[in-house]
Amino acid sequence: MLQLESMVEKLKATFYNSVDFIAREISFPKDQYAILCYYSSMANKKDVQDILNVLKVQTTFNEKSWDATTSSRKEAYNLETLVDYVCQGYTVLLLLNTQQMVRFSIPNLPHRSPDEPTNEAILRGAHEGFVEDTDVNLGLIRKRMRVPDLIVKKVTVGKDNKADIYYMYLARFANQENLNDLEQKLNNMKEKADGLYASGQLNDFVEDNPLSPFPQIMNTERPDRVFANLSEGKIVMMSDFSPTAYVAPVTLFSFYQSPDDFNSRVIVGSFYRMVRVFSFITAIFLPAFYIAIVSFHYEVLPIELSKKLKLDISEIPYRPIFEALIVEIIIELIREASIRLPQALVQTIGIVGGLVVGDVIISAGLVSNMVVIVVALTAISSYVAPSVELNTSVRVLRFPFMFAAALLGFFGILIGALILGVHLCNLKSLKSPYIYPIVPFDPKKTKQILFRGKHTTSGTQPTSFDPKGKKP
Repeated sequence: MLQLESMVEKLKATFYNSVDFIAREISFPKDQYAILCYYSSMANKKDVQDILNVLKVQTTFNEKSWDATTSSRKEAYNLETLVDYVCQGYTVLLLLNTQQMVRFSIPNLPHRSPDEPTNEAILRGAHEGFVEDTDVNLGLIRKRMRVPDLIVKKVTVGKDNKADIYYMYLARFANQENLNDLEQKLNNMKEKADGLYASGQLNDFVEDNPLSPFPQIMNTERPDRVFANLSEGKIVMMSDFSPTAYVAPVTLFSFYQSPDDFNSRVIVGSFYRMVRVFSFITAIFLPAFYIAIVSFHYEVLPIELSKKLKLDISEIPYRPIFEALIVEIIIELIREASIRLPQALVQTIGIVGGLVVGDVIISAGLVSNMVVIVVALTAISSYVAPSVELNTSVRVLRFPFMFAAALLGFFGILIGALILGVHLCNLKSLKSPYIYPIVPFDPKKTKQILFRGKHTTSGTQPTSFDPKGKKP
């Protein structure tokens, strides 16, 4: 009995005497000395008792396979393994006489219901979203993809605070080179990635070029988007610390596709896809064009508009670049405040920001009417992309072009555009070209950038990334 009590004390000390850690001796058939270990905050006591009762009955009547249940697993006792199991939410039954332990696979971890993601709202279609529970998320995917060759694998990364990374793909269509590249990167994470808690940390390890302003992994919380990307031959990663799914490889144009494209009619879906692609150009180049025209190239405007614009900015005491930066920074401050503040105050911030930007700073002679219009159109264009990570990148990219336009006018914009084009041509996502089908050029696929095809033509949704030249 002394050994039993000392073992209980040892286990409690191993878990630093946490108040929610339970380690207590229990009665078990066949004169076994047994200790039950679990976190009360991560396990349902009723479920633990039910499994324990089943094991006791089976021990009495079936000595050979007494541990055979769907929720339990017997193995040799190892303190490090026991600690790992309990920290994951499992319950462990430790048998001292035989130096064995039985793990109960009944963690009761809290999670939300699968409601629609607030940052990926759509007009029509499914309104389910991922949650912070991998089993629930995998169930939402398999509910839609009812095929046996949807392969799900798991990699555990980290040394002390471990995290499970799941990745899945369709065996028929996944590109083996992409898969090998991803598996190599995940294996490299095992010793380096300790204590993952944010999607950006995983992206840093998996992206080919983490310093690029363009995201090379698509983040989504929608099961229908995951289904569509798996059907195109892409690989999807998920983790047990976030409701976000990570899709790779992707192209730049993948970020401008929305489930609404396929939930609406062909012409309507194609029109709004063209609007989104056009918004990418507007969001990056519009402020730079304004600065270049006002600073160097008035002659490109009609005479009447040129005279009106000169009159409008004649009272502004500083150069157009500073004028545009003032309004841009105010817009970014309003956006950041709207995200951080409670929902009840967001509308107030919007009203105050609209009054300040739209009326007060113009009346005070700090900026002109035209720059407010330009910056407002730019802000609207940057929010058109259905991807949060891409519209954030676009907002950052316009600032270098603004400075280039202030220094060299249209020539500066041209130099910046060439540098941007070279960067995009060299950028890859899991060793796949980032601006496919433009580079390398594929005329059949290029039309899918702007137009969504009919389902009756191909039997499935059109793809913008087809690594093997096949379709599901």
